[in-house]
Amino acid sequence: MMRGMSRRALFAGTAVGATAALLPAPPAAASARAAACARYRAAYHFTVPDQWKNDPQRPVWIDGEYHYYYLYNPDYFTGGTTAGTAWRLATSTDLVHFRDRGIAVPKDTTPNGDVWSGCAVVDTDGTAGFGRGAVVVLATMEPVEGANTQAQYLYYSTDGGRTFTHHGTDPVLPNPGVRDFRDPKVIRDEERGRWVMVLAENNKVGFYHSADLKSWTYVGGFVKDGIGVLECPDLFRIRADDGTVKWVLGVSANGKGSGLPNTYAYWTGAFDGTTFTPDAAEPQWLDHGWDWYGAVTFEKRDSSGRLDEGTRYAIGWLNNWDYPNTTPTIDSDGFNGTDSIVREVTLKRATSGTYYLASRPVAALDSYVSRTVRLGDLEVDGTHVLDYRGLSYEVSCEITWEALTGAGLQLRRSPDGVRHIDAGVYGDYAFLNRRTTVNPDASGRWQESKSPFDPSARRVRLRILVDRTSVEMFVDDGRYVHSSEVFPYLIDDRLALFTIGGRAVFRDTVIREFAI
Repeated sequence: MMRGMSRRALFAGTAVGATAALLPAPPAAASARAAACARYRAAYHFTVPDQWKNDPQRPVWIDGEYHYYYLYNPDYFTGGTTAGTAWRLATSTDLVHFRDRGIAVPKDTTPNGDVWSGCAVVDTDGTAGFGRGAVVVLATMEPVEGANTQAQYLYYSTDGGRTFTHHGTDPVLPNPGVRDFRDPKVIRDEERGRWVMVLAENNKVGFYHSADLKSWTYVGGFVKDGIGVLECPDLFRIRADDGTVKWVLGVSANGKGSGLPNTYAYWTGAFDGTTFTPDAAEPQWLDHGWDWYGAVTFEKRDSSGRLDEGTRYAIGWLNNWDYPNTTPTIDSDGFNGTDSIVREVTLKRATSGTYYLASRPVAALDSYVSRTVRLGDLEVDGTHVLDYRGLSYEVSCEITWEALTGAGLQLRRSPDGVRHIDAGVYGDYAFLNRRTTVNPDASGRWQESKSPFDPSARRVRLRILVDRTSVEMFVDDGRYVHSSEVFPYLIDDRLALFTIGGRAVFRDTVIREFAI
């Protein structure tokens, strides 16, 4: 979308003027009112303080708080995305409110250049030789672009993960002569007394062992074709709701060419320390929307540090490499980079006997509710505009019916009803459709995301998080999730319920707003 046009040219002028580049301008008076207070920074999602962010790095529990590192480009406005990334740090005790700590792993401090994705681990026993409790980062760097030089480098911290020092200029895992060789993710295999790394290698996830985080041995790989280049691999153990213990292998992947999402693909299965054996050949997807990429999962711990073996947290980048520079926040707020809400992920056993990951917004979000609007049960036949206005909120309900074709909500609806984001069910699928509002996809191909739905149930539970530039829809207790960027006009603040081909009851309809 951005080829041949700079992001500054696309979003010239005010934020309202930016959105006008994508849709016809609203009435002059409304545009003037919006321009006076045009802010597109998310109200309750994590956003970079300035410039640019992309991939999240797996948060690590250190000294009673989560250390969240992410790729940050301080030179975005002068050099664009090619100016390279460092690792910036934010800390949080509840994963809703974050405190910025600045750059932790700087870029361009060695001849190897900027620092890409990887992971941080706490080396409790000091296996790497930097002392017990040192925080070690393994990250990809590419000294010469496009010359098969992607390799894994080590940084270490002795101040609790606040600042890092490079461990020389040589890689701890050199490139074997391939183009894609990146995004290391490391876990501790306590049973066998070693570290295990998963690495993205084009259509393969490579597995490596190490005793000291500095010398790595290749032991095998997991190959999957048909979903693009695999990136940002993930590997973890989790206990299901029926007590069964499973391993999960995940990757960020682009399945759009096959009619699949381009978010986080995963397999449940078994892992013996060397080989991952999936339960099924085809992956499932942790998000079915267009904009949940580079996602990471990480351990859930309580305030005392105790591990929850049945729950993982997850966070993803609310953007897409098809249109990374398209957002009104560039001109309105001086940044480009928003994350999904942190999710709690659990493993469920389906009635078929298979297992799947279910997601829900982090529980701590409940502590930040500033206003609750309870609308109760509402019977709808057609379109019902609610007496509510808001830009950032959560809406939840259970929709029940005897016979109809579809039902859902019109989010961020315009005063005249022309523009809106539709979320709900139709026939045998659940959907999130951003076609009639401002959004980053100029191609028109990636407007409606879909996930399976059984209409014979005659009911669906929806929980939808709406913020200034995003919508995240959780269907039936998080069995499916849809996350997409949207850029509605700031005057588009209405909310409506709708049905198609019948009557439905929207039960226990509740709207919540948050103050972070």
